[in-house]
Amino acid sequence: MKNTKKVLLATIAAGSMLALAACSGGSGGEGGEGGGGLIGVAMPTKSSERWIQDGDAVKEQLEEQGFKVDLQYAEDDIPTQVSQIENMITKGAEALIIASIDGTTLSEVLQSAADSDIPVIAYDRLIRDSENVDYYASFDNFVVGQQQAWSLTNGLGLTDLEGNPAEGAPAGPFNIELFAGSPDDNNATFFWNGAMDVLEPLIEDGTLVVKSGQTDFEQAAILRWDGEVAQSRMEDLLTADYSDGSQVDAVLSPYDGLSRGIISALTDAGYAVGAEWPIISGQDAELDSVKAINSGEQFATIFKDTRKLAEVAVNMAAAILNDEEVEVNNETDYDNGVKVVPSYLLESQIVVKDNITEVLVDSGYWTEEEING
Repeated sequence: MKNTKKVLLATIAAGSMLALAACSGGSGGEGGEGGGGLIGVAMPTKSSERWIQDGDAVKEQLEEQGFKVDLQYAEDDIPTQVSQIENMITKGAEALIIASIDGTTLSEVLQSAADSDIPVIAYDRLIRDSENVDYYASFDNFVVGQQQAWSLTNGLGLTDLEGNPAEGAPAGPFNIELFAGSPDDNNATFFWNGAMDVLEPLIEDGTLVVKSGQTDFEQAAILRWDGEVAQSRMEDLLTADYSDGSQVDAVLSPYDGLSRGIISALTDAGYAVGAEWPIISGQDAELDSVKAINSGEQFATIFKDTRKLAEVAVNMAAAILNDEEVEVNNETDYDNGVKVVPSYLLESQIVVKDNITEVLVDSGYWTEEEING
């Protein structure tokens, strides 16, 4: 399975370069073909650093292609997002790019978009239970989950960062606790399934021990990806299952904001960075968590380059409006409950302390000054 995934990643990476080049070359590249039409961009919240970056990147790239942009943030309030999309339709948006709060709650407003012949691109989060989703731009989220798990097994000395067994690996057992994302976000189950694909065999053979016994998605899920809720849950786990003096060795966290809440709970419980500090995963390469990786509080994060994701979504919209072929590289895996949505998947990268400069600084995502400031 690992070899198959690696082949898939390589295929996606190669396809990504060709597709991005093809799209950018033919869909309103200099702003002329954009024609000044309005495109609505609906983002979930400004409380997460990454969504601000996504919104800014999409807006900037759309404007470079000659479009007007209505960018709105709903602050994780579903009725607000629905109202914002309705207003975009009323204003005459020619296309919609939507990162949904709850991917199951937009069917009615998307029908209104379809009635007005407005194409819809689901951005990073798959919109469910609607036939009126034309395309999906995201990352291979099952692989993202695997990468989160590989970062844990690497930190414990069991594997390298690609999941290959390490020579002379310790036998364990290691105590691990599991966190999952928001149950209303379709991506959360992909992350969980990818991570558990790696971790379950190690749990079954006793290398890893979930001392709390909470190994189901529903038990681990954190609604709205709320860091304070993650902190509270971690505090409860420590009180209930580790008051006997045993230590947590690793924590699966699918998002940097949750990781920071988990770190706060561990610190409050008397854990200190050092040999016994747990290995903690993450996702999104948020600046505070990159700093936490530098300081040893967080072991790893997953970098999903929002600039490239924005480029894919923008080129999808431009291609649709210019009656050109929309580039996709996955037409099988993203079933939203009504249809399989044609998708374009990008590659993600594991970031640990040793490769922060190579992955994040050299790519221009963060500067040394920002990380060390």
